[in-house]
Amino acid sequence: MQHDMIIAGFGGQGALLIGKMLAYAGMHQGKEVSWLPSYGPEMRGGTANCTVVISDRPVGSPVIKTPRALLALNLPSLDKFEDLVRPGGVILVNTSLVNREAHRTDLKIVKVAANDIANDLGNPRGANMVALGAFVGATGVVDLCEVEALVRETFARKPALVEANLTALFAGFAAVGGAMADDVAATPVGNS
Repeated sequence: MQHDMIIAGFGGQGALLIGKMLAYAGMHQGKEVSWLPSYGPEMRGGTANCTVVISDRPVGSPVIKTPRALLALNLPSLDKFEDLVRPGGVILVNTSLVNREAHRTDLKIVKVAANDIANDLGNPRGANMVALGAFVGATGVVDLCEVEALVRETFARKPALVEANLTALFAGFAAVGGAMADDVAATPVGNS
């Protein structure tokens, strides 16, 4: 089984961190992984995306032309990558920053207001963790407990950040978890 995905947004939104955490979670689960970042020359506000592949077999190439999943953190990312997602795949849209509906009807569209949820939690910078939790909940690509362990490890030197990011992660997972859990179990994204 192979899961391949594109995580995309503006620089500073945490798209690369989301991808890196997914790759590490897959690796911790004993999978073969690749993480390939791509970003503009700007530190913040430019484009940033990465491709992640998580597989039971060695990864042949980190370059993915037609991913099975897309996490679009902003409108330019949805505009750029929506048409590339394979039929039957999943697009998770951050509706806080995307003001249009996805036009594809041949795949599953999951909506989560990541920035709004993070703001409601009093953690505006936690929108990426909300999106990560929602993506894990919507796709089942990795186990949530692996991502939780990575958040604890990544932010270990700043305990307040650990708790704030875990709260955001779990809120994102809960935002899609109940309704999506049965769908994901019935039709996991990424079966080859």
